[in-house]
Amino acid sequence: MTIRQVSYTSRLHAESLTGSPQVAVISITDPGSDEAVLDPAFLDVLRLSFFDAVPADEYLPAPLPGMFDQLMARQIGDFVTQLHAAPAAISVVVHCEYGVSRSAAVALYVSAYAKAPLAAREFAYDANLWVIQQMSRLHPELAIDIPVENGAAERRTHPRAD
Repeated sequence: MTIRQVSYTSRLHAESLTGSPQVAVISITDPGSDEAVLDPAFLDVLRLSFFDAVPADEYLPAPLPGMFDQLMARQIGDFVTQLHAAPAAISVVVHCEYGVSRSAAVALYVSAYAKAPLAAREFAYDANLWVIQQMSRLHPELAIDIPVENGAAERRTHPRAD
């Protein structure tokens, strides 16, 4: 079938998850830190290491060591393409150290590419813009929309639809 659900989280939470052959993981850690210790029962794991950083301006050449680059974007693109072509329905979990910026950016891309719902999408407003820009260069036809910050506040004040 296809990627049916996308979520993003912190490293701590990802390391506590019970693996499943219906779930793939994109694991993002800081350069120089140990790999996340993930349950081996996950379907597949793509491991990347880059800083949560955005180039300051056009005078700061990119990519800098430890920055997200087009090679990593292609790795994510290839990984997601393979997952999306799988015969069974799967979910994708993306994690980074705090589950806020890098993982949100990659999860927004996976959601847009697979046309799959992103859990807690309204909280992805802090998505790393550099990662979004690099992923958009890989697939310019995709609309990778970053939610507005007040969307999270609206979710907290409005009752959930059943």
